[in-house]
Amino acid sequence: MFQQLIDGFGTALTPTHIAMAAIGVLLGTAIGVLPGIGPAMAVALLLPVTYGLEPTGAFIMFAGIYYGGMFGGSTTSILLNTPGESAAVVAAIDGNPMARKGRGAQALAAAAIGHFVGGILGTIALVILAPVIAKHAVDIGAPDLFAIMVLAFIAVTSVLGSSRIRGVASLLIGLTIGLVGLDEMTGQQRLTFGSLHLADGIDVVIVAVALFAVGESLWVAAHLRRNAFKPIPVGRPWLSRADLKRTWKPWLRGPLIGFPFGAVPAGGAEIPTFLSYVTEKRLSKHKDEFGKGAIEGVAGPEATASASAAGTLVSMLTLGLPTTAVAAVMLAAFQQYGIQPGPLLFERESSLVWGLIASLFVGLTLLLVLNLPLAPLWAKLLRIPRPYLYAGILFFASVGAYAVNADIFDLLVMFVIGLIGFAMRRYGLPVLPAIIGVILGPAAEQQMRRALQLSDGSLGGLFNTPFAIVVYVIILVILFFPLIKRFLPARPTATEAEPKDKVDA
Repeated sequence: MFQQLIDGFGTALTPTHIAMAAIGVLLGTAIGVLPGIGPAMAVALLLPVTYGLEPTGAFIMFAGIYYGGMFGGSTTSILLNTPGESAAVVAAIDGNPMARKGRGAQALAAAAIGHFVGGILGTIALVILAPVIAKHAVDIGAPDLFAIMVLAFIAVTSVLGSSRIRGVASLLIGLTIGLVGLDEMTGQQRLTFGSLHLADGIDVVIVAVALFAVGESLWVAAHLRRNAFKPIPVGRPWLSRADLKRTWKPWLRGPLIGFPFGAVPAGGAEIPTFLSYVTEKRLSKHKDEFGKGAIEGVAGPEATASASAAGTLVSMLTLGLPTTAVAAVMLAAFQQYGIQPGPLLFERESSLVWGLIASLFVGLTLLLVLNLPLAPLWAKLLRIPRPYLYAGILFFASVGAYAVNADIFDLLVMFVIGLIGFAMRRYGLPVLPAIIGVILGPAAEQQMRRALQLSDGSLGGLFNTPFAIVVYVIILVILFFPLIKRFLPARPTATEAEPKDKVDA
């Protein structure tokens, strides 16, 4: 296996393939910065361009676009509170407050290094564990997937916002938006108000861009006259020793959460990035900073997202099963070249697969080398006067929303949901649970109904596996932890812990 990986590096390190990887990283980052145009759309748009390329070069470029697009999405998420794609949503929670405090360059550096560490560790796991992960991923059934999604709902509403009630209210808004469209099992219309435009549902990208970009722009516009514009300082372009001390553990923990989730069917980066954020908040010594600019809240989820991207390649290469939109487009690209991913791919197309895996290491290194020095330059976006900045955000948000389906109706939907985002900010409802509801709501409903069908309608079918039972126990602990905490012995405060004579002195 390692000999094949070395041969793969021989393929990936040719001047042509290094150039392909660099072009992919740059294109992915540039396109990922545009709100709503994520790596999946970038790969899809560039798919016709690669018709004349040989397969290995094409897939090396696609891999570069994938990782570059993910980092580009987190760049606007951190600087402008406008995620370029759904995997970058979590980066906005603490990344944007850091940017507002003049620490945008540090947040981008933490994200870039997190992407590098998470991607490298995820790719190493891909090399070593691909057959094992793929074998166990097939055994995960509907009850297990539904339990994981319920855990994501409970976790995100428990740690975000000023109260759990507001978090649940936000989640319900998202679940309601996620219900719009045709019922996949019965074909019945739900919340479409008789409009054929809504029959296919509302795209997640449109909802994310509307709630974040449009809602934020309207909120800033409403307060623009009260608060005079002050350019936000860019900050130092490097991480201090204290920053490194707080980020190295999240960087290493992220891949442990991201890679397995990326490898399972119906996986992706959304659930693990949320769980990573929750984990870092639980383990941090600076809990009060979360939501206000904690660097761990950027480092952990970004490393998780990158490792998850490597995990998605496990199911795609070994099972021919795409777990994300990007993997689905890459699967189409494989079929375009007459190649069928699956258990025999490593035998039939050994040089292509190992060249692609080796190119992931090359692409991640190029991503770090190219984007780490550019962090202060990206952060200078914050020095643009806010009227011009948010006008530009609305323009690119509109372009991104229109590009999803090339339908004017999507723009109207985006601005209506943007008004909902504005109202949520006005009444203190966190935006993130709503995004979670939109992304995971339809999938959770589908897995729940599938589990109930398998058990002939018995509720026991939702927790009839050991894995699901373990997840529900974790959910109960999260729900009842505040109540349990009351019966635990209180920790002595710093004042109480000091010797009495020292206090007297």
